[in-house]
Amino acid sequence: MRSYKSRISADLPIIFLAIFNIFIHLLVIGNLGFHRDELLYFSLGQHPDFGFATVPPMIGWIAWLMQNIFGYSLFAVRLLPAILSGVLVILAAEIARELGGTSYSRILSGIGIIISGFVLRTFSLFMPVFIDVLFWSIIIYLFIRFINTSSDRYLILLGIVAGFSLLNKYLIGVLFISLVIVTARGQNRKIFKSRSFWIGALGGLIVFLPNLIWQIVNGLPVIGHLSELWRTQLTHVDKVSFLLEQLIMPSWASVLTIAGLLYLLLNKNAEKFRFLGIASILVIAIIFVLRGKGYYTIGVFPFLIAAGAVSYEKGLKKRWKKIALPIVLILLTIPMLPIGLPVFKPARLVAYFKNLELKYGIVIGRRFEDGSIHSLPQDYADMIGWEELASITNKAYQMIGDKKASFIYCENYGQAGAVTIIGKKYGLPEAVCFNESFKYWIPTKFNPDITSLIYINDKLGKDVQMLFNNSTLIGKISDPDAREFGTAVYLCEDPKTSFNEFWTNRLKDLSDH
Repeated sequence: MRSYKSRISADLPIIFLAIFNIFIHLLVIGNLGFHRDELLYFSLGQHPDFGFATVPPMIGWIAWLMQNIFGYSLFAVRLLPAILSGVLVILAAEIARELGGTSYSRILSGIGIIISGFVLRTFSLFMPVFIDVLFWSIIIYLFIRFINTSSDRYLILLGIVAGFSLLNKYLIGVLFISLVIVTARGQNRKIFKSRSFWIGALGGLIVFLPNLIWQIVNGLPVIGHLSELWRTQLTHVDKVSFLLEQLIMPSWASVLTIAGLLYLLLNKNAEKFRFLGIASILVIAIIFVLRGKGYYTIGVFPFLIAAGAVSYEKGLKKRWKKIALPIVLILLTIPMLPIGLPVFKPARLVAYFKNLELKYGIVIGRRFEDGSIHSLPQDYADMIGWEELASITNKAYQMIGDKKASFIYCENYGQAGAVTIIGKKYGLPEAVCFNESFKYWIPTKFNPDITSLIYINDKLGKDVQMLFNNSTLIGKISDPDAREFGTAVYLCEDPKTSFNEFWTNRLKDLSDH
């Protein structure tokens, strides 16, 4: 009974930190609107499947579940990421325990998770990344548990969890490759002779198989996505910036990640976990060589934070130093909170980032993919303007007489997601879009034929303008801080010829290309 009570007492601070992390993420939900990518991923819940254009199916399944329980509000979208931010705190503390840490390192690892810039941002948005970070940490935890216990059940669990993780994001395959390489060359290579390992691997394959079949049936869209990603984004990744981001993304928790990596590689007390430190370096190296984005590596950071916490627990001998370390990290983090978490409304965020530029010459996050510098970081700018767009679209929709002979076309997935998700409160129909996974459910023919079209783009397309006798600008996104500033909504009426004929030719042109 005494040991049980002492365990509960030791866990209470971790539970408190987990709840606190959930609370701070829920507290800022309303400061900015939906993110462009959230609108896409939540829209996938309208069409749950075994795969999508650029992501595996899990995020669509979760979206379907959340919207059927909680609806389509910002709360419905961001509740699960907030909750799992608390789970990550507990998981990091458990990893610290398995690495040989006691109460201090467990608490320090929890604090490290909370103050990490990548956790603040990742777990405030509904995207596959927050689930991915959790899966990386679970897999590393299960591997450590196997090392500590030699229990074959962890190998079976490892394989099954690996299968589920691939249903969320293929990037985690880099972790699997790294673990296989370092394990095959180390003292743990006997794992590959274990029957339980192969049972787990088979279990993981069975779990992942539906998505694998979907990919094959649909012509392996993941290859096309990776090719386009490389051509349009990854080829422009700056390698120096990539390396700097490995320090910037954890923010002041990099004090822990660096210490954790050094501890794993150099300290004799961590010798049996050294291969995991090498695997972490290998993950970063592989992504670096492949010119991946800096944030692709964040899956290893919670583990490194936990290792760093253990390192400081063993290295700091004086009590005052142990107390001072987390206090200093927290105090240093507070002024930087708006960089990772939208703790202010848009106007104050703009003022905050402007002040950083004027006083310190820092434009962190405000340089967009095209190289231009804006008033807000790209993620924040992508969370402004969607409510206005949905409202303007509704205004156009209410002007249509025969709504059955109309539809809403959007040029990109953010616009389509805004109409589909935010438009629910107006009773708007689902948007039609050729971008992203929306292309999988575009209609091939309209019945009745279209007489009115709501067209959303930065400007009116010439083909649409020539097709309709009347085209009226209804409104534009007016907030200059929005990435979609100037995006317009047009109401096009009275087609000169059959819209179905035009649409058929349009689909044929797209299929030919």
